[in-house]
Amino acid sequence: MSKKLRVGVIFGGRSGEHEVSLRSAESIINAMDKSKYEVIPIAITKEGGWLVSGNATALLPQAVMASNNHQQVALIGDPTRQGLTRLDSGARGPKNERLDVVFPVLHGTYGEDGTIQGLFDMAGVPYVGCGVLASSTGMDKVVMKHLFEQAGLNVAKYEWFLRSTWEEDPRPIIKRIARSLGLPVFVKPANLGSSVGISKAEDKAQLREAIDDAARYDRRILVERAVVGREIEVSVLGNEQPIASLPGEIIAGHEFYDYEDKYIDSASRTEVPARLPKKVAERIQRDAIMAFKAIDGSGLARVDFFVDRGRVIINEINTMPGFTSISMYPKMWAASGISYSELIDRLIELAIERHRDKSRNLTSYEPRS
Repeated sequence: MSKKLRVGVIFGGRSGEHEVSLRSAESIINAMDKSKYEVIPIAITKEGGWLVSGNATALLPQAVMASNNHQQVALIGDPTRQGLTRLDSGARGPKNERLDVVFPVLHGTYGEDGTIQGLFDMAGVPYVGCGVLASSTGMDKVVMKHLFEQAGLNVAKYEWFLRSTWEEDPRPIIKRIARSLGLPVFVKPANLGSSVGISKAEDKAQLREAIDDAARYDRRILVERAVVGREIEVSVLGNEQPIASLPGEIIAGHEFYDYEDKYIDSASRTEVPARLPKKVAERIQRDAIMAFKAIDGSGLARVDFFVDRGRVIINEINTMPGFTSISMYPKMWAASGISYSELIDRLIELAIERHRDKSRNLTSYEPRS
């Protein structure tokens, strides 16, 4: 019988999307084939502490978080430790535990932005999802848009600025936005997801309020011209040769697909696959793969679009999309013929494949023979 892979599923984190991460991780852990994988649930608290439960049967995020028998752990940037280090192992000192692969089910800051991916690379542990560069550029909506434009993709017109500039004097920014973009607009923190901190502004008073709100979450603010169109999403899977799923459509229950609509009152509806002309669907799939390659993606991503009278406009890419029961990423793959559990298998295989490929790189100079 083959040995089970030890998979560290990491969830929580220091992010405004902490609760979303718990929901995603619960769905993933429930769906993982326990005959193939030994699941090691690893919680990161809102303060940044890393914990595992001393109760081996406590696998789900809420149970790990609520356990009174926590053990402190860390992932140290030392590849000789082979994975997780238990810090409270008594007089014997820290104990190292092998992790064959890590599944970081972390959304937003310190999870989806390249920071923890750098730690995984330092520790020499294979991990699911995009690497440092793709994660950081995919998280930063300003840099992301620059890369999309360079790749020839259509983006909505936008402006960006620093929080410090806004706080120093908001009037020139208000004037610039009104002149360049007009109203209405969408205001977003440059680095966040799950629609946290996003507002629609119909007039200058709302614009001020929206920018103040976004500035609570990030030092850079993005303002985009509002696009009236259908919200279409597509899932991407792969490393060197990525593939795209059938597109799906979000039919928002609120004025736009905001945090409450996604995770609280579930007023939105989804249609998978989306009813689109074949040429439009194929264009969206093609553009999704182009966007994935533009940020040097690997493993997975969800790419979001607007379709306005046949015109395809890319909105953003999410390098660790939600995996909750209502999340579009697994739904679109299910409609494309890949089940939830098979999707998890493929993502783990892709993580190990990419790690093997990166391990081929020399880390010191060797003269050519």
